[in-house]
Amino acid sequence: MFVNRYYAPDHSATSQILTDLAQHLARNGFRVHIICGDETYDGRAGLPRQEILNGVEVHRVKSLGLGRASLLRRGGDAASLYAAMYQEACRVLRRGDILVAKTDPPLLSVPMARAARRSGALLINWLQDLYPEVAGVLGVSLARGPVGRVLTHVRDRSLRAATVNVVIGELMRARLISGGVHPDSVAHIQNWAIEDGLAPVAPDDNPLRREWGLHDKLVVGYSGNLGRAHEFATLLNAAELLRERRDLAYLFIGGGHHIEQLKGEAAARGLADRFHFAPYQDRARLSQSLSAPDVHWLSLRPELEGLIVPSKFYGIAAVGRPTLAIARPGGEIPNLLGRYDCGLQATPGCPEEVVAALDRLADAGYRAGLGRNALNASRGALSKSTALQAWIHLLRSV
Repeated sequence: MFVNRYYAPDHSATSQILTDLAQHLARNGFRVHIICGDETYDGRAGLPRQEILNGVEVHRVKSLGLGRASLLRRGGDAASLYAAMYQEACRVLRRGDILVAKTDPPLLSVPMARAARRSGALLINWLQDLYPEVAGVLGVSLARGPVGRVLTHVRDRSLRAATVNVVIGELMRARLISGGVHPDSVAHIQNWAIEDGLAPVAPDDNPLRREWGLHDKLVVGYSGNLGRAHEFATLLNAAELLRERRDLAYLFIGGGHHIEQLKGEAAARGLADRFHFAPYQDRARLSQSLSAPDVHWLSLRPELEGLIVPSKFYGIAAVGRPTLAIARPGGEIPNLLGRYDCGLQATPGCPEEVVAALDRLADAGYRAGLGRNALNASRGALSKSTALQAWIHLLRSV
């Protein structure tokens, strides 16, 4: 039994990863249940309270539906969802079942530890991020004070009560162990590219590059949500240093908290003609949109290392593009780039390092070699099939 705020037909990243795993387990002889909310991330409501999707039995529970307009509304909505999920888990679980709690809503491991204990089930926590620490870094003052310390203590108790805690990064694993979780109860299984059928599209064959006027440019791209966990100042400062490089273009596909600010600052610096913005693309064109850049960049604020892993890296690798990670040296994504030789790292706040990296990446042969390495990794050690098999091995061993 998996518990998460969203599940199919929702298309958010954590929902798609969960859907991939649940359906794979059902095809391999597991009896799989899902407890989730009754809405999708984009607000679609009216989904059946109970149904079977591709062999997976889905139980949808209702929250108060207060929305995301304020922290208070989000908190009230999450509290009602915790209660409904807990009640449904206690109703359905039987002794010896395996209960897998994800991390949306945050701290879901706390009520699910209680449900597992009450039902005699085994608890696995599947940690996509670590709250309340993430909230504290992103400016929620309560998460940094006495309330945050209490929440962390309660969360840590639920982690120590679990049979296994599955993390998506090695630095997250190290963080749990340093916090008192026994090493034998922490397993690392990485995420994967959430779209099936991703494949490289050559620049000359990509209609989006022509449509966006980028056919003759060296395109540095970003795809997805540019949110509070990321920073853009380092790239923007590098673009200013590279002002004379007329062959460079910076492409942003998606949205997020920082997009409008980035548009305004690029225009204020006289770089509006270098920065191109496009909306999220239809899933049918995802191979084209991810292949539009010659190199992708991603960022993670250094204080969030070990708390979040930018999983967009797996989609970048799946289309054979190198990654420029503006992240702390020794961070999760820079470590992957070094291990598989599929990209470069630059330190946040050091635009000169970005300039040096882009000078190297201007070499088409060098860039192509990194892209091939990324594609090979995504079809091997970092593939969906590798991760799904690791989950089957873990669940059978439990």
